[in-house]
Amino acid sequence: MARTLILGNAFGLLAVAGCAPGSMESADRFAATGELIALSGADAGAENACMACHGLAGEGDGALAPRLAGLDAGYLERQLIAYAEGRRHHPQMGYIAGKLDAGERRAVAAYYAARPVPAASSPAPASGSATALYHRGDPARGLAPCAECHGKTGEGLGPANPPLAGQPPRYLAAQLAQWRQSARRTDPGEVMLRISQLLDPAESAAVAAYAGALPAGPPRPELRAASPAARRGDPRSGASVPPLHVPESARAAE
Repeated sequence: MARTLILGNAFGLLAVAGCAPGSMESADRFAATGELIALSGADAGAENACMACHGLAGEGDGALAPRLAGLDAGYLERQLIAYAEGRRHHPQMGYIAGKLDAGERRAVAAYYAARPVPAASSPAPASGSATALYHRGDPARGLAPCAECHGKTGEGLGPANPPLAGQPPRYLAAQLAQWRQSARRTDPGEVMLRISQLLDPAESAAVAAYAGALPAGPPRPELRAASPAARRGDPRSGASVPPLHVPESARAAE
């Protein structure tokens, strides 16, 4: 019911934009911001509109649809490209990304990057094994700390490492499983593949819960202006690599 109402509101918005005087110029401006794509789904269809899963403000659904609000525009655009090219596996997202052209991907990425970051719903746990893994890793296993790339407060460090703070824990745990199975191949350095295989499923869930509960803050201005073209010199920027094989022992651990 809620989704039907939201879609109805979206169609109402589009109708108003189409009927106003000088509607063509207004519609062009509306489309250029990426908001039209977020609300209508563009060629992917209204049933695949971004806001249907990610929320009107890009806040996510608190489960398996991540928050998009306030993430770096270049990072979001790269993920859409990865879905379209099959380097990230998700049937619906692969279809949607494939229906958007390069300009539409860039526009909708910029739209969500400009949305304000939602306030934290709960504080992160103060102690425990997940905290230690996040901040210190496990040198005995060669496990690097999450904070080394994603920041002490989950804010993300550098153009290739997204913020984790404020993301749904179930989504973060699911992404670790995707890395472990090589269903997500956007890290030529294989850092996330190695980390995901060193963590057992219980540890993955615990670290995801800790990272997701960190209070999200506004993106750093220098990352906001980044783009795929500006990041091509970074070897971790999402270049395609062949699928990586997961050891049978790692599969059994799931």
